[in-house]
Amino acid sequence: MKNSDRLWDIVETHREAFTGLADRVFETPEVAYTEHESCAAHAEMLEATGARITRDLAGIPTAVMGEWGAGGPVIAILGEYDALPELGQEPGVAEERPVGRFGHGCGHNLLGSAALMAAVALCDWLAEKGLPGRFRCYGCPAEEGGAAKTFMVRAGLFDDVDAAISWHPADHTGVFEANSLANTRIDFTFHGRAAHAAGSPEFAGRR
Repeated sequence: MKNSDRLWDIVETHREAFTGLADRVFETPEVAYTEHESCAAHAEMLEATGARITRDLAGIPTAVMGEWGAGGPVIAILGEYDALPELGQEPGVAEERPVGRFGHGCGHNLLGSAALMAAVALCDWLAEKGLPGRFRCYGCPAEEGGAAKTFMVRAGLFDDVDAAISWHPADHTGVFEANSLANTRIDFTFHGRAAHAAGSPEFAGRR
């Protein structure tokens, strides 16, 4: 019997609870840094699993971490729960049916729930085998457009982590070594009267 076979058995015992968490997050979509209800739902699940909880990570009210186990390597599993603008979608429908201002149309409601379920299942497996090790599940806000993990790294929250694992829903299963370019976000605020210079250039700049 492979270790993965037993792990899938453990995952099945948690299926209902974590599917419920994913549904709860789907029904309360919140964009970057406003994920108060979603973060609270994950914190409640962490408490229910007996995790040691740390809140307000890096001074971010919607960031939370749970940890299980002792000794051995520290394995981090990263989860998110931010919704995105213009992605509200009616569930269970395989065609575009927009719902609301924000939504989890790209599966962001699954990111935190599945990460947390993986951490719990692996922790259960370690306990069953009597092996040392610590699993952490980081609830990371602002997965898109907010760079919350950058602030968390800067605050030293990953300094003692031996390995960090992340995931995203896709149309197939696989392990990928992701490569991406760094970016710097700059927000601009413009003041004045709205105009559309392309359509009426003679009025652009007039007060």
